Amino acid sequence: MSDTTTGLKLSVIGCGYLGAVHAASMAELGHEVVGIEADVAKAESLAAGRVPFFEPGFEELLRRSLDSGRLSFSSDMADARGAAVHFVCVGTPQRRGEYAADLTYVEAATASLIEVLGPGELVVGKSTVPVGTAARLAEQVAARVPGAALAWNPEFLREGFAVQDTLHPDRLVYGVPSLSGVAADVDAEKVLDTVYARIVADATPKVVTDYATAEMVKTAANSFLATKISFINAMAELCEATGADVKQLADAIGHDDRIGRKFLNAGLGFGGGCLPKDIRAFMARAGELGADQALTFLREVDNINMRRRIRMVELARQVCDDSLLGKRIAVLGAAFKPDSDDIRDSPALNVAAQLQLQGANVRVTDPQALPNVRRHWSQLDCVDTPEEAAEGADVVLLLTEWKQYRELDPGSFGTVVKTRRVLDGRNALDRETWESAGWTYRALGRRNV
Repeated sequence: MSDTTTGLKLSVIGCGYLGAVHAASMAELGHEVVGIEADVAKAESLAAGRVPFFEPGFEELLRRSLDSGRLSFSSDMADARGAAVHFVCVGTPQRRGEYAADLTYVEAATASLIEVLGPGELVVGKSTVPVGTAARLAEQVAARVPGAALAWNPEFLREGFAVQDTLHPDRLVYGVPSLSGVAADVDAEKVLDTVYARIVADATPKVVTDYATAEMVKTAANSFLATKISFINAMAELCEATGADVKQLADAIGHDDRIGRKFLNAGLGFGGGCLPKDIRAFMARAGELGADQALTFLREVDNINMRRRIRMVELARQVCDDSLLGKRIAVLGAAFKPDSDDIRDSPALNVAAQLQLQGANVRVTDPQALPNVRRHWSQLDCVDTPEEAAEGADVVLLLTEWKQYRELDPGSFGTVVKTRRVLDGRNALDRETWESAGWTYRALGRRNV
């Protein structure tokens, strides 16, 4: 990147996964950044360079930004006073018992920020919110702090690639007042171009639009990805009924450049803190707007995704002679995806828990997520290595496709199990290699040979 940044003073409100990465990345881009985190212990941990979650490359970025003197953390909102730009990065979880997003944290953060906001300053929402939220918050900002303004700048982070996606995004999206029918004294596009000067200078595609479009971009993108994943998993169901092979099917249709091969890996389906809640919140908001029929297909996308977990349990029962009672099962992977310690709505843990409830003796392992599993899923037996998990196992389930699991030597690994049976929940293993080593290989949507 060429260095064209004029450093600004920025605040980042909410220093969870999104906020912490964003704060450190903005300091890397040359800005003076204060991260505001209500959780005092978390703020102190980040200030000391201790990372509260696993994300490749983030620990080094955090320490480098702290050492530069451009990054600090605080639990006091007053320390955001005087920043030219305030990024709101708090969570929007699914409401308990509903599909809709819980905006409690966004509303509380905005209300608290308004108390220290000054004229000419820009509030920038990055949280994923239902369409209509930005316009409502913009009215609050304008009414309470004349001369201040609000913009919406959605994030597109992939867990495991968050640093890359922040510093080298594939696009920038600005939802600005001038295109939203909102009068403002702040030129939001110009300010955001200054914040992202190095990124803009690299000719990164930029879309400048109204609030509603900017709010919809993230949920629309996630809905499309979820639909593509569930489509190939629906094809896996048909393949199991017909004897076809879903991997070869995906390879064949993926050669069509209108379709592409990415996100056509049939298996256990998606989880995590974004795709499931975002598609549900999208459906809920469409219903509130009277446009629920436009997104009814997402309900089936969600249903297909959840059926994959049930099918994996059924497949495990089948290979264990139709009974899970007393069977020893090794579960490789607990995080919802590799290169993350995030276990929110983890398909792997959902399957592990179902197997255990049906009488199996389940051992779970994961390279990064075990502390979270022990904290939130204390009923599961966790061990540190694949070999410990597989000792005496009747069947091994690969449920999160970590590189170290994909690269296991099936010959030596087979010496610790009771029976060489593997269920590849992610279609990630080399079938021929495992079968050559004497393993019975099964996977969702794959032809039995």
